[in-house]
Amino acid sequence: MGSGPSGAAMKLVAAAMTFLSVVVFLGYMMIWSMKSTNTFYLHWWPDVLKKTSSTYLGEQGTNTLIYAFPILFIATIGSLYLHLEKKYDHDHSTRFFISRIILLKRPVITKAPLGIVSWTELTFLAMFVALLVWSMYSYTHNMFAFAALEAAQEKFQVWEVELQSAALSLGLAGNTCLAFLFFPVTRGSSILQFVGLTSEASIKYHIWLGNITMVIFTAHGLSYITYWSLTHQISQMLKWDKFVVANVAGEIALLAGLVMWATSLGRIRRRLFEIFYYSHHLYIVFVIFYVFHVGFAESCLVLPGFYLFLIDRYLRSLQSQQKVRSVAARILPCETVELNFSKSSGLSYAPTSIAFINVPSISRIQWHPFTVTSNSNMDSDKLSIVIKREGGWSHKLYQILSSPSPTNRLEVAMEGPYGPPSTNFTRYERLVLVSGGSGITPFISIIREIIFKSNTTSSKTPRIHLICAFKKYVDLAMLDLLLPVSGTTPDLSRLQLQIEAYITRETESKTENQSSVRTILLRPNPSDRPVSAVLGPNSWLWLGAIISSSFIIFLILIGLLTRFYIYPIDDNTNMKYPVPASSAFNMLFVCIAITIAASAAFLWNKRENAKETSQIRTTDVSTPAPSPTSLVYETELESLPHQSLRQATTVHLGQRPNLKKILSEYKEEKVGVYVSGPRTMRQEVAAICSSFSADNLHFESISFSW
Repeated sequence: MGSGPSGAAMKLVAAAMTFLSVVVFLGYMMIWSMKSTNTFYLHWWPDVLKKTSSTYLGEQGTNTLIYAFPILFIATIGSLYLHLEKKYDHDHSTRFFISRIILLKRPVITKAPLGIVSWTELTFLAMFVALLVWSMYSYTHNMFAFAALEAAQEKFQVWEVELQSAALSLGLAGNTCLAFLFFPVTRGSSILQFVGLTSEASIKYHIWLGNITMVIFTAHGLSYITYWSLTHQISQMLKWDKFVVANVAGEIALLAGLVMWATSLGRIRRRLFEIFYYSHHLYIVFVIFYVFHVGFAESCLVLPGFYLFLIDRYLRSLQSQQKVRSVAARILPCETVELNFSKSSGLSYAPTSIAFINVPSISRIQWHPFTVTSNSNMDSDKLSIVIKREGGWSHKLYQILSSPSPTNRLEVAMEGPYGPPSTNFTRYERLVLVSGGSGITPFISIIREIIFKSNTTSSKTPRIHLICAFKKYVDLAMLDLLLPVSGTTPDLSRLQLQIEAYITRETESKTENQSSVRTILLRPNPSDRPVSAVLGPNSWLWLGAIISSSFIIFLILIGLLTRFYIYPIDDNTNMKYPVPASSAFNMLFVCIAITIAASAAFLWNKRENAKETSQIRTTDVSTPAPSPTSLVYETELESLPHQSLRQATTVHLGQRPNLKKILSEYKEEKVGVYVSGPRTMRQEVAAICSSFSADNLHFESISFSW
């Protein structure tokens, strides 16, 4: 944060926030580790229930206090922390403690089934598995102690009662996985950003948790079916108890989960992505019937993750309703399109950020993620993304824009951009950027950031070694995107950039198809708006306000319902008023509370953004519109107003990069190695980096797991 007393004070505040969040989280995890013990159920839980249960909230109030409040508190503190960091600490110096933990990304596993896994990730994974094993052991051990007595009372075999106990233990242990399942897929999560992660990089955690969750819940369901069959109680499968456990609801939730699990298998997800995508919306069915199965009081254990996901999902839906201003498109000879959008001046984002876009003229329901290649410092009024023609959707987009008579208007909706919390590349002496094909796009924003810093600060910038592999010679046109097309020509004299391009499938240079770039000027609709943060420039502060205020609204609603409607009937016995009805009310109140708080924040910021939009429209009106003949024009690549970086590029024809040899040259320097491209390339670079013993080498894979 800034220098001087105020800067020191803000660092102290940030350190206090971090310490408080760590303490709360450790306490939260201690509760999970003790939850399966008799100490918790026979001593801690009754004592806490006695002190916190009331006529307003009942048992669910106690569970909310223990399981939901700590995580929502951390999310709110994280939002405030990120707001202060964005406002005062542009170098992210207060993130040192967390960064030392999270950024230990030296790979230890580089192959399937887990993919690229660092020592830090492996440590936390081992701790989580240990928690699951401990929970299963503790639950079953405590239940088996009473198996003989229960068998005598029910006139069953002891092993049959133990089977039922094991089935119940599996369900209780599965709650541990479910409690963390939604955190990695909350794109605008303050918790992920607080600890230095992004949703895109955390997708693999969601996959791990999803697989473990479904293995446990499937075993839970099959064990109960087996038990009911052996004890001649198969009719239990059709039972929907109003006061204990609704078996039918659990079976519906399990079936929904199995469909999602089956369609998320690697081969199906990659080959039939739409089936995977649409079937994953069954999470709504899964969550609703899970709550009906166990009751809302018990589902408070997994509430915080889903609560934060719902806030994020609703804000994304609000943002996606507004079309953004498409101003231009550049068509490169390598079947690549650069789309340019008008951007709010208050929107800032980090390099390697991504945005999800939807083009209704192609598909109203398909959303695709693309890297943001523009730099919010260099391009204050423009946001750019690069799309290479590789799949069916991108093929249709390329056809629309590259036809002899292209459209002059492209309707686009956007979610994001989403990016990492900090990208302090200047902490390295050298950056080694390894890309394959369209994987070069994240590095465009990184190089532009380094160019900006080299032109605006006196601090030393890292030397850059860009190693890019392409299939065809024409793909070298991607390198011309490294520099922005803007009115200001950047000074490259301070930029130490070395580019090595490898053409893997051609042995001769072919320049006949690389003579020009085609630029299309697009005419936005009057109702289109510049790309802006869904909650404005102070988005983290607004997010913290939404989390806290919506939770307060939710507590007020369920408090009024419980005190004046349910309590007079049930008297806190949970045996008179139907649990499914109470659960339905509570789920409805969650949605109402989030809708009220998020809508209010969104509408306030939308009004503020409308002022800037009206100014842009005034500028557009005062500027003469281009004539139809100037809507499409060609630009010679070599005559761009800034120097073509291809002149300083070493091109290797018919070769693949010897990455081990290249990376071994930098073992003595403080190096940041970033790789983006096919899975095989990422695994190869990870394996090479893991074989080096140097502590000064930092590895990071930039990729999307879907």
